[in-house]
Amino acid sequence: MKPQPKNSRQRVRAALEHKQPDCVPMDFGSTAVTGMHVTCVAALRKHYSLPEHPVTVIEPYQMLGVVEPDLRDALGIDTTHVLPPVNMFGFRNDRWKPWRAPWGQDLMVPGDFITTAAPNGGLHIYPGGDTSVPASGHLTATGYFFDTIIRQEPIDEDNLKVEDNLEEFAPFAESDVAHFREAAQAAAGKGTAVVATIGGTAFGDIALVPGPFMKRPRGIRDVEEWYVAISERPEFVRAIFEKQCEIALANLAKVAVATGDNIDVVFLCGTDFGTQISQFCSVNTFREVYQPCYRAVNDWIHKNTKWKTMKHTCGAVRPLIPELIAAGFDVLNPVQCSATGMEPMGLKKDFGDQITFWGGGVDTQKTLPFGSPAQVREEVLSRCEIFSPGGGFVFDSIHNLQARTPVANLVAMFEAVREFNAR
Repeated sequence: MKPQPKNSRQRVRAALEHKQPDCVPMDFGSTAVTGMHVTCVAALRKHYSLPEHPVTVIEPYQMLGVVEPDLRDALGIDTTHVLPPVNMFGFRNDRWKPWRAPWGQDLMVPGDFITTAAPNGGLHIYPGGDTSVPASGHLTATGYFFDTIIRQEPIDEDNLKVEDNLEEFAPFAESDVAHFREAAQAAAGKGTAVVATIGGTAFGDIALVPGPFMKRPRGIRDVEEWYVAISERPEFVRAIFEKQCEIALANLAKVAVATGDNIDVVFLCGTDFGTQISQFCSVNTFREVYQPCYRAVNDWIHKNTKWKTMKHTCGAVRPLIPELIAAGFDVLNPVQCSATGMEPMGLKKDFGDQITFWGGGVDTQKTLPFGSPAQVREEVLSRCEIFSPGGGFVFDSIHNLQARTPVANLVAMFEAVREFNAR
């Protein structure tokens, strides 16, 4: 007998507690790594005969669109987002204005979303919308999202300063706390699970290291140089993390008081540790450099709140999953099943009762963009069969839904989840 029907929040909470929910819960749109490109949002709205209007860009770095309540209901999504006060380019999502994307789509973008023609083609975008400083993002002429522009100042090996890589971390102002209070309260009123991105806990996230939101970033801001630093200057990197962690814990305390039980899951970190076939660092490096701060944040959250904690890492991270569990993470995303060692059945068998798999539902590198609707359906049904028994599974694709994904395949994915849940 199936469990009694639950609302979306209860369904997600049951899955997170490794209890069998009434059906497989689903997330699309709650974080910057579980979202939809604006083209996918528009295509799905049209397919389901929902009112067509310019999609609102909620995350301009990857050009992710808002999944509005009517689309969320049509698709059966069980989550709602709470996002930070500013986005990846350092300006607020407010004062909306119309903007036509290079691919011809009419969108609504924030008032400080300001672009200029790039000398090498495409468009530049600026931190804080300030065109008096160097651009921090580049949308190529044929692209669908922005690439970070590295703005690395010369590195003085003998005078590296921890504070230069902490410039973007600061105690929350009361206005920031008020933002989270109001956003969490509004989200909780929707009856869905609330997934919050508070910020300040993504230790070493390579998307954040270059500081696309900073006008004149200092410190180690080049991607290659950062990876070298982890190997050659681990104590320096560890010192950055420790100070960042200190600031983050103080901020989390403020947000916890302000939001109470309105948050269900907090997306803590998007630092990727995996390539397609291996890991960016050894298990020992993970334990020595990253794990202490992860443990401190997770311990504080579990002691002081009812939140569950989400860790995002792409790639072949199976050797690190026991370390992520030991660090206290409740959720692993995106569960890249195509990477070496990430076979679904093995993951469920070995770790399914210790961590929730949030993702893994369908491959976004091959099956979803390039397969047939029948192939998408087959893969989705298979993943649900493997991951859903006993809870510990929230359906999502493996990372964001990308531009140019055929709408027939997107629909096949959502309909397959519906089909599985009707069994």
